[in-house]
Amino acid sequence: MPKATVACGLERVELAPAASLFRSLADPARLAILRRLASDGPARVVDLVGALGLAQSTVSQHLACLRDCGLVSSTPAGRASVFALAQPAVVEVLAAAEKLLAATGNAVALCPRYGCADA
Repeated sequence: MPKATVACGLERVELAPAASLFRSLADPARLAILRRLASDGPARVVDLVGALGLAQSTVSQHLACLRDCGLVSSTPAGRASVFALAQPAVVEVLAAAEKLLAATGNAVALCPRYGCADA
């Protein structure tokens, strides 16, 4: 196997966790949940449903994904659970993304592969 192919394969393996992290952030509902938890602190599912206007099942599914990824944690509170950011660095990642979006303008939104169709 050529040396470049081996190096490329190792690089892909090393980058796989970062790619998984960005995939976990790739849904607007999950970003909205993280933004809400970052700005207003811990919340129950019902609080997030009311604040974000999403269905309870949608919020619950996305919270499960974020919890499985280690980005949020949950604490039992009576019959409900209270969700909070598990990693304070999430706030920094969200802030860096906002700066990057501001710096690139509409380039990402207009990207034919990943952009919004209505942007």
